[in-house]
Amino acid sequence: MAAVSMLLRRAALGGCALLIIAAAVKFGSGMQTSTEVLPPAPPWQGQPAAQPSRPAPGVAVVQNDAPSPVPPAGDDISWLRSRALTLPVQGIGASQLSDTYSQARAAGAPHEAIDIMAARGTPVVAAEDGLVAKLFLSKPGGITLYQFDPSNQYAYYYAHLDRYADGIVEGARLHKGQLIGYVGSTGNASPDAPHLHFAIFRLGPERQWWRGTPLNPYLVWRDPGPDRP
Repeated sequence: MAAVSMLLRRAALGGCALLIIAAAVKFGSGMQTSTEVLPPAPPWQGQPAAQPSRPAPGVAVVQNDAPSPVPPAGDDISWLRSRALTLPVQGIGASQLSDTYSQARAAGAPHEAIDIMAARGTPVVAAEDGLVAKLFLSKPGGITLYQFDPSNQYAYYYAHLDRYADGIVEGARLHKGQLIGYVGSTGNASPDAPHLHFAIFRLGPERQWWRGTPLNPYLVWRDPGPDRP
């Protein structure tokens, strides 16, 4: 009986093998084994995406959409005159300007700007189209505003403001003659002599709002006096 049982078991195993072979022959095209090797997961998979780097503090991140033609080197005053800049203090005409550009200031430092005297609260307007590059509170300048011109070649600096106009923020687009603030005496200005400290400088290639080659704003609106070259 044991021998008969062994023979039956072998016959059953052989039959299963025959059935598997027959199925493989009949359906072989659908039973091919894949040889594709999947690449290893990249090392960053499952890690949070890196955050974009932020600009260094103090660096303006403004850019005009359609820069105007670049001014010729060495002819800044003529170029600025051709732009017909608006005097930045409302109600003040060119004949009322004084050339204080070369006057010495604290510790003998050159002024490199003009002071436009006016009553406290007199509107201050943008000299030209452009963008607000920086709103800054400093000890000497008080409440200040830096504006880039449409070519990103020049910066206009407005200082000693009493306050900003509503809606003025960094990166805001300004239009010539737009209200940006009010005459004051913040910073190191005398409370008895409110005025706008207005400066123009040509920007370097880095477009740093705090640095550039100073230009005399007086010459943009008036010819040099007899005691000037």
